[in-house]
Amino acid sequence: MYPKPYIDFLVHFHGLRDYFECHEILEEHWKSVPKNEPKDHWVGLIQIAVSLYHQRRQNYPGALRMMQSAVRIIESEQPEIEALGLDSRQLQVLLQKRFKDIKNNQPYESFNLPIKDQLLITLCKQECEKVGCTYGLPSDLTNEFLLHKHTLRDRQEVINERLAQKNLRKKKREG
Repeated sequence: MYPKPYIDFLVHFHGLRDYFECHEILEEHWKSVPKNEPKDHWVGLIQIAVSLYHQRRQNYPGALRMMQSAVRIIESEQPEIEALGLDSRQLQVLLQKRFKDIKNNQPYESFNLPIKDQLLITLCKQECEKVGCTYGLPSDLTNEFLLHKHTLRDRQEVINERLAQKNLRKKKREG
């Protein structure tokens, strides 16, 4: 019923609290969605995760920009958000509150998406158990890797992929 990357996103969002990975997972999924299918709702969810990542790092300007954009998208994508088992109206209320908190440089507090589909919650809890985390626990604010993942992660795979794509483009131009 729900795409696997979405479930993975929810596990990282509510279980591991790894918002950077949330962004990576859904961005890859978003890019794979055919152009003729709706996809802005994926961008809205990605931006929520990115905003929370920035807020947790106390990068309030970055968090504010992302949350402002996420609020706009989520408001305009209500049917798609509802189809993902989320309470669209409740999500809008929560995002508006978080937007105000970020605007006032309030420290990060863990955030839960308002899932209304109990089956989806059960599925997420099961997946959390499989990866060794507990659904709904707050962020570990002492985990430096989680807080600063974009600067501490191993980028070799990304670098290799970019080089491979560059070589493909070069071959196409030459051939």
